[in-house]
Amino acid sequence: MAATVRLDLPVSGMTCAGCVKTVTDALQRTPGVATASVNFATRRASIEFDPQQSNREKLSAAIREAGYGVAEEHDESRQLMQRLAVAAAFTVPLMALAMGPWMHETRWVQWLLATPVVAWCGFPFFRAAAKGAWAWANGMPFTTDMNTLIATGTGTAYVYSAVTLLQGSHREVYFESAAVIITFILAGRMLEARARAQASKAIQGLAELMPREAEVLRGGFPFRVPLEQVKVGDILMVRPGQRLPVDGVIQQGTASIDESSLTGEPIPVSKGKGDCVYAGTVNTTSAFRVEAKGVGRETMLSQIAAMVEQAQGSRAPIARLADEVSGWFTPAVIIVALVTLAVWLVAGTPEQAMLHFVAVLIVACPCALGLATPAAILVASGRAAQLGILFKGGEALEAAARIDTVIFDKTGTLTRGRPEVSQIEGAPETLALAAAVERWSEHPLAQAILARAGTAGESTAFEALPGVGARAQVDGALVEVITDESRPEATWLLVRRDAVEVGRIALADMLRTEAAETVAQLRALSIEPWLLSGDRKAVAEKVATELGIAHVLAPVLPHQKADRVKRLQKQGAKVAMVGDGINDAPALAMANVGIAIGTGTEIAMEAAHVTLISTGGLVDLRKVPQALRLARRTLSAIQQNLFWAFAYNVVGIPLAAGALRPWTGLELSPMFAAAAMALSSVSVVANSLRLRRA
Repeated sequence: MAATVRLDLPVSGMTCAGCVKTVTDALQRTPGVATASVNFATRRASIEFDPQQSNREKLSAAIREAGYGVAEEHDESRQLMQRLAVAAAFTVPLMALAMGPWMHETRWVQWLLATPVVAWCGFPFFRAAAKGAWAWANGMPFTTDMNTLIATGTGTAYVYSAVTLLQGSHREVYFESAAVIITFILAGRMLEARARAQASKAIQGLAELMPREAEVLRGGFPFRVPLEQVKVGDILMVRPGQRLPVDGVIQQGTASIDESSLTGEPIPVSKGKGDCVYAGTVNTTSAFRVEAKGVGRETMLSQIAAMVEQAQGSRAPIARLADEVSGWFTPAVIIVALVTLAVWLVAGTPEQAMLHFVAVLIVACPCALGLATPAAILVASGRAAQLGILFKGGEALEAAARIDTVIFDKTGTLTRGRPEVSQIEGAPETLALAAAVERWSEHPLAQAILARAGTAGESTAFEALPGVGARAQVDGALVEVITDESRPEATWLLVRRDAVEVGRIALADMLRTEAAETVAQLRALSIEPWLLSGDRKAVAEKVATELGIAHVLAPVLPHQKADRVKRLQKQGAKVAMVGDGINDAPALAMANVGIAIGTGTEIAMEAAHVTLISTGGLVDLRKVPQALRLARRTLSAIQQNLFWAFAYNVVGIPLAAGALRPWTGLELSPMFAAAAMALSSVSVVANSLRLRRA
């Protein structure tokens, strides 16, 4: 197959996990389709296909032929509201007539009131069920879903009542049951749609962070233009209180930037000339000029939104359980309903048989099963994005929930990633002499000395000594700054003046201030921390001792880090690798969950399953246990959703069938069955929405 392209299509009319399976199967049968994934919570289908064999029109046609539409969520919600309004308008007077003392005298009026509810308001259910039957009649696989149950149940109640009325029989009619069931189901779907809209606010919120216009400098004068007209290389003016419209580099001015929309960190970050700034963040102080480096979809904010949407559209492995169940659930319910009908025709009256038959069909709820996993992933990935944590998909969320071992890279992960002066020994002028020599050097150790000294005296005749150090003339004396290999626990520099030792300076990559707390939080989660480093063994062990990490491996090469991950996995551990560099990429990819520090390399972030975002310097390492806690809560919510979805059916179907009546006296009417079915789906979404407060 040639190179594939990806297309996302909105799908309307889906009501349960069975619908997802039907749409997925229809798309996968379309010529040229490599993969198709349909998400029930987001109501979107993601398709990879060969553009030489298929296109948007063919894929849309496949969805429509399966009995579903291609429409956005707001279009479907508007149609639901219209049908619900009409259904309620006819059902309320119908209920008053059916339950009043004149119920028998008004049966013809009841028929007239019920007909538009069943025929128009319930039309989508009957259409989808009919298309499934039509496909089967034409040799395609037989598929059933929630529409089949609703159409069969309400259709049976309506037709039975109409035939009874036309025959002139005095038996009970159940027009109100058919109308009330359709009304309840429409109301439940309306509530469900609103709950889904709440769960989707994360992506909407990210989109709202972008201003609609930008102030571009052209010919030295500012012009306000639509954001779409801004190009890479344009110089923009950003004033106090404004959101940045692009990613870029400050060319003139300084400001304090609120980057909480990207990082989750509430403290504004000071920025000046040469510093990077990002779209969607807020200038809180003074005006500055910025050169656009990333616009439109190339901004970090847009990429975050894309990653969140991809995560919300993906499926966790635990979702396969609902998929497997939905494949046989609806046919099984129909068989149970037919058995119930037959038993009650023998043991009871035709009216009882019909009522129990309809109740069984209506109470069965694959909707809740279908929502159990995607609703939780939808909410959790949105909440994670608000906290500056990006999960690449549902698979990453579920895997993160099972982590019991976390491996840290040292440099740039547990440490700040740059050398700093940690100790000075000897004469008071030791630092000043070293700074005077190193003022001419670009070496990172030299920059650390200059940063600590603040100022540097004059020196001449500078000479770099590769692998050894540097020397120069300072106040007429030869001053040397050379490496001292005798103390391996840090990088020590020996300072000599005219061959006489003046003092020593220790430089180290200092620990992040939150590193120790991060390790403590992981231990509180019963997660074992490891430290792997390419640095010297003495340095790595010193860091591990300070943090309370018992397992240390150093020095190691990149492939050895991946080998250690593999070895731990073979021992049964579920491993997360935390790193930021290119050398960490193999281990990040090998781990059950790779967690990339957002200030690191793009290669590391590509290889990882989770990215911790920062735009103002260091990432707060406490986001690692935060991400794992959120993943655990998400998996717990999914398990709760699945449990209650199964438990609901285990209790509801026997009640609807009247199987418990001889012992408990309890049974479920079709109307209460419809209400319970609608509420079960809403309860699953409501339970998932609790993750917004995680």
